[in-house]
Amino acid sequence: MERSARMPVVPLPGDTAGPSTPPSGLTSAEVAERVAAGRTNASTVRTSRTTGEIVRANAFTFFNGLLAALWVVAMMTGRWQNALFGGVVVANAGIGIVQELRAKRTLDRLAVLNAPTARVVRDGAPAELPVADVVLDDLLEIRAGDQVPTDGVVRSATGLAVDESLLTGEAEPVAKEPGDGVWSGAIVVAGRARVQATAVGDDAYAARLATEARRFTTTFSELVADTNRLLRWIAVVLVVVAPAVLWSQFRSDDNLGWREAVTGTVAALVGMVPEGLVLLTTLAFMVATVSLARRQVLVQELPAVEGLARVDVVCLDKTGTLTHGDVRFDRLEPLDGPDEAELRAGLGTLVAADTANATAAALAATFPAGGTAAQVVPFSSARKWSAVHTGHGVSWVLGAPEMVLPAPGPGAPAAARARADELAAQGSRVLLLARATAPPVVAGDDAELPDGLVPAALVVMAEHLREDAAEVLGYFTEEGVALTVISGDNPRTVGAVAAAVGVPGVTGAADAVDARTLPDDPDELADVLERVRVFGRVTPHQKRAMVRALQRRGHVVAMTGDGVNDALALKDADIGVAMGNGSPATRAVAQLVLLDGRFAHLPDAVAEGRRVIANIERAASLFLVKNVYALVMALITVVTLAAYPLAPVHLTLISTLTIGVPGFFLALLPNRRRYVPGFLRRVLRFSLPTGLVTGAAAYTGYVLTRELAGGLGVEAARTTATMIVLVVGLWTVVVLARPLSARKVGLVAGLAGAAVLVLAVPPLAEGVFLLELSTRAVLIAAAVGVPAALVVELAARLGGLSDQRG
Repeated sequence: MERSARMPVVPLPGDTAGPSTPPSGLTSAEVAERVAAGRTNASTVRTSRTTGEIVRANAFTFFNGLLAALWVVAMMTGRWQNALFGGVVVANAGIGIVQELRAKRTLDRLAVLNAPTARVVRDGAPAELPVADVVLDDLLEIRAGDQVPTDGVVRSATGLAVDESLLTGEAEPVAKEPGDGVWSGAIVVAGRARVQATAVGDDAYAARLATEARRFTTTFSELVADTNRLLRWIAVVLVVVAPAVLWSQFRSDDNLGWREAVTGTVAALVGMVPEGLVLLTTLAFMVATVSLARRQVLVQELPAVEGLARVDVVCLDKTGTLTHGDVRFDRLEPLDGPDEAELRAGLGTLVAADTANATAAALAATFPAGGTAAQVVPFSSARKWSAVHTGHGVSWVLGAPEMVLPAPGPGAPAAARARADELAAQGSRVLLLARATAPPVVAGDDAELPDGLVPAALVVMAEHLREDAAEVLGYFTEEGVALTVISGDNPRTVGAVAAAVGVPGVTGAADAVDARTLPDDPDELADVLERVRVFGRVTPHQKRAMVRALQRRGHVVAMTGDGVNDALALKDADIGVAMGNGSPATRAVAQLVLLDGRFAHLPDAVAEGRRVIANIERAASLFLVKNVYALVMALITVVTLAAYPLAPVHLTLISTLTIGVPGFFLALLPNRRRYVPGFLRRVLRFSLPTGLVTGAAAYTGYVLTRELAGGLGVEAARTTATMIVLVVGLWTVVVLARPLSARKVGLVAGLAGAAVLVLAVPPLAEGVFLLELSTRAVLIAAAVGVPAALVVELAARLGGLSDQRG
């Protein structure tokens, strides 16, 4: 087998264990011996951070380190008030650590309850246990829909085929025979087998691959990417501006002493540090994740919550998503040929040999085995049929009518196809049972139908629509999200179901397209996908190709599914959504798992994603406004050699009332605004002019107080600048909080009341925040601050901000 060029050099699995494990499996004593030796499938490759990593990630950051150094410098000046910003740093780190630890405990507990399991044979009896409890040499039972839990060697197999594309990138399933090796992480697409574990835990192929290559990438997050970009820019600005500010404060015309010069420099740098932005982004993700967990939605990657807000196309599988996946036998319609007793016996033999697929399992209860199978071709999603050749020299084939009889001639074959199409158009799921004397032809990894097939009966399966399907699809339609139904079932059946649940533009079975007629060219396929919304007879690789074709056109695609045939498409989609009752393979590759299998939870998940991205945009705007006006004032002081207009303690007050507290609440409030691309562009479009106006107004108030208020000193001028920034900052909160609700009005009123309280109580104003209030300072602050707030309002309206807040 040719290996993908993208793969790292990792040894292939093989029969590296000791003697073959007997068919009865390991004994309890042998299992205990391996557990004691540490030869279990527990892996150190983790999906979440440890407690130590959480503490380090929240506490030991570049900006926290910078603020800690500035705190030490501020303490050296002898005025403890100017070091109060250190409390903000500690609070930010503490809140982040506590919240992430709480979220980790909740999600880890949920993940354990829903952890994948493995079937093993021990002491002669089958058992199901957590994947981590598998030990070296365990005899595993795998079947279609499973993800192989360890590296192993096949000991016995019935029509086993595995898809290794998640590991190797190779597209075609690979047939496995006794003696062949299998990789952990591969997906069983057909058949069943018993496999002896030859490498477990960190020695398994998938674990080594994850460690060495990190092939499984996390969901792209526009918020995280743009926030990191902002932080890099700010870090560069700090490195460039800091020396200039320090030089200007020591050269100031205000004849500052070293303490005042250092204080001004510290204030300028503290103002340019976005100390809580990363915390709020992470906190919003975690709160959304925990909130969804309470609704039975397991988020396996935090950025997936945001990704849902960007989705504009949802690809839906029919079975298990629009309909309940538990199909049941409805009736048998005999055609010309064998009597019903022979039909039932043949059908029983066939389904008994291939109970790994859901349809065969549903039929097995009604049709007991009527003979022995000499040859078995298990069901495959690609060929859409299964077959058995009995010891009596008769072959039975069960599958999609158009696949079992791809080119029906006149007479009975044509009549069988016509009747099947008629039932499918009514929304029934129809299978064709055909009979032949020749055996199926097995050719390498694939199989061909036996010659001389004669239609024997139609097997009609019953499935009912999900009660919430129409409501959920209506929600997505109202929100402007396109819906595409892609299913492996008969196009007529899929079309009838899509029309029944209200897929836009679908009126009946005739609106569905048979995927076998679709072009292979990605651009031509994308053209069809833009016009048509329902497809039947879609193979697993076509599902993957459809997702990629939509992505090539710039769409953000979510894919839902529950079967092994959906796994590849779920992995390639921007957001993969698996049903909790689906196959282990789909749950393993999806970013979201609907634990109770209810499609109705998906709108909740989308709403959480929209809340996160819209509210973090508000919070980011607040933080960046502060960074901009701090930079504006720093550049002015460098040019004019004036004292910096604010002290560190003033910025602590301003940051708490106009950024920290409102940013925290705004990031967690409900927000159903539709996603609009361009997060960073919008944040800059609002923050740059608002910060420029705020900084210019603060410096203007500072100068006016020094020049027009009877020669008041630096402290009094800084008091005026502080009041101006408070006025403009609180109005900025009002602008960003729109549309206003009772809670938001209460928040702004509380912030304004706190500001008035600080200014009105002398021990707070003078003793803690070092403010020198005077009537002249208040009048100047009002004269400059109110017009500046009006300019911010005007800039927001001209920038179309009011049209973007939800």
